[in-house]
Amino acid sequence: MAALRTYWKKRDFGKTAEPRGKTGRKKGFGYVIQKHDATRLHYDLRLELDGVMLSWAVTRGPSLVPGEKRLAIHVEDHPIEYNKFEGTIPEDQYGGGTVMVWDRGTWTPEHDPHKGMQKGHLDFELHGEKLNGHWHLVRMRKRPGERQEPWLLIKATDEFAGKKSDPDILEEMPDSAASGRSMDEIATDKKRIWHSNKSAKEQSKAAKAGPTKSGPTKAARPRARAPRRKAPAKRSGKKAG
Repeated sequence: MAALRTYWKKRDFGKTAEPRGKTGRKKGFGYVIQKHDATRLHYDLRLELDGVMLSWAVTRGPSLVPGEKRLAIHVEDHPIEYNKFEGTIPEDQYGGGTVMVWDRGTWTPEHDPHKGMQKGHLDFELHGEKLNGHWHLVRMRKRPGERQEPWLLIKATDEFAGKKSDPDILEEMPDSAASGRSMDEIATDKKRIWHSNKSAKEQSKAAKAGPTKSGPTKAARPRARAPRRKAPAKRSGKKAG
């Protein structure tokens, strides 16, 4: 439980709908990236290890271009229950703003992840709905005055890698992997927090159908969306040890 003390300390669960959560007993390798429009827009990368979600705030979001370094600030561990959190955090609370489940799936560490975290070099494979393939997280040295560890998120060269001339996946696939909604649609639906096990198609259909006992209190108006690139097929990753 000690792993989540910092997470609990930063939040007032009487005001925010974020899950309080607890350290999980089952050992899994869940993965999620949450698009978070707080003080500034960023993407929160979370990798499950030892019953909690190791978390990094990726300031510019992930890039599919190998070798392109994206700053990832190592933040406090989050509970596994946070993986399904999508909605709004009150402005007077830590991280106040809109949260979207942008991508989700599982991850496979290439080596012992505990040693990787100690050494500051984590090699892993993602099996998500949007992101797949091999990635690196590399820790950098703290500068004077920095409180949190700066890391770099880097895409490895493989069949899922992109080119600089390719469209940015963040712009091509901007909407939620959990509900199919945009950030604006989530932000205007402040009375509903989407952490259902229903598919994105089912939840999107429910949102357009109008209010129900389990659905949004107000149907969001569908917005015109640019054509999306089909997400790459998932690879059958090796079993995590």
